[in-house]
Amino acid sequence: MGLKSFIEIHPDSHFPIQNLPFGVFKPERASDPRPGVAIGDTSWTSRRSLRPVCLTVRSSRAPIASFSLISTSSWVWDALHGRKLVQQFKSCSTEPALRDNASLRQKALVPIDKVEMLVPIAIADYTDFFSSMHHAKNCGTIFRGPENPIPANWFHLPIAYHGRASSIVISGTDIVRPRGQGHPAGNSPPYFGPSRKLDFELEMAAVVGPGNELGKPIDVNEAADRIFGVVLMNDWSGTTVSPWIVTLDALEPFVCDAPKQNSPPLPYLAEKISKNYDISLEVRIKPAGEEHGHVVTKSNFKHLYWTLTQQLAHHTINGCNLRPGDLLGTGTISGPEPESYGCLLELTWNGQNQLSLGGTNRKFLEDGDEVIFTGCSKGNHYNVGFGTCSGKILPSPL
Repeated sequence: MGLKSFIEIHPDSHFPIQNLPFGVFKPERASDPRPGVAIGDTSWTSRRSLRPVCLTVRSSRAPIASFSLISTSSWVWDALHGRKLVQQFKSCSTEPALRDNASLRQKALVPIDKVEMLVPIAIADYTDFFSSMHHAKNCGTIFRGPENPIPANWFHLPIAYHGRASSIVISGTDIVRPRGQGHPAGNSPPYFGPSRKLDFELEMAAVVGPGNELGKPIDVNEAADRIFGVVLMNDWSGTTVSPWIVTLDALEPFVCDAPKQNSPPLPYLAEKISKNYDISLEVRIKPAGEEHGHVVTKSNFKHLYWTLTQQLAHHTINGCNLRPGDLLGTGTISGPEPESYGCLLELTWNGQNQLSLGGTNRKFLEDGDEVIFTGCSKGNHYNVGFGTCSGKILPSPL
């Protein structure tokens, strides 16, 4: 893509003009949330506060377009030139209205490090899938043995569970170590106290755009039109999401073939074109007192066995009505090699092995550890990235 912006953008930035992800934030001394579009190390917003699901594109004279980010179908979104219109206003060659108006730029461009990022959508419902074959195989081997690690039914449908949307938090939010029960030792009662095996799970999640009516399933070959975009997600004690929603349009240059499925899927899951996205994923653990942390895994979105569109179609096959802003997690994204496993359960094989973090080791997370996810697709002289999804572990109150 030959797009260029008048805004100076570092070559390694996750947010060039080819990306333009959407988020919601509060500037300094502002009380109301505002929608914004990330470009470089700035967020571009309208001059007035708006509802989180609405963005107004402004020129120096008057509003020129207003549209819903979530509730319209993708073809309406394209027809309104939503993302492309924003690209036009940030281009150095086709639209001088923002480029040549210093006062407008100062009001419209807000440094990202000067704002408080918020959860970018109102999440009414949250479902987490179990869509990585490598993760399913590793977990099955750990808990059931190597003879039959994946139940046969796993290859016929995308398994999922319904989670609590109320526990979804934005990147940077501290996570309190949970409490729970453990196996009794001998005749002692079961252990209850702070979790001894706190883990992270490297995931991504689709944000539902236009939903569907109750009783009317979404065709798998039309499901992409119902996905507004994708975020990074860490499924641990609570669920942490990255602040910027990257649209499927921005990810289109990085489409790749999905893995060949072992068994022919049922007709409602059979796609004319089965595709994934080449998104490199990385996890770092930063122990308390350290500055940069240590890379513990490198995986890729392309390893998912069940695609985003198959997940969404399966969710609605019995007529479940998805709504704008619903979140669909992928489940842990593990690759085929040990260095690409997506959680500590796999990386340490349920604590049997030690994971080196420079001068210290880990089997599971300790208090004070910060876990940092990043995700990025590499283009020709540009990146389309997600920023970071992070959180730090605080001690249990007990």
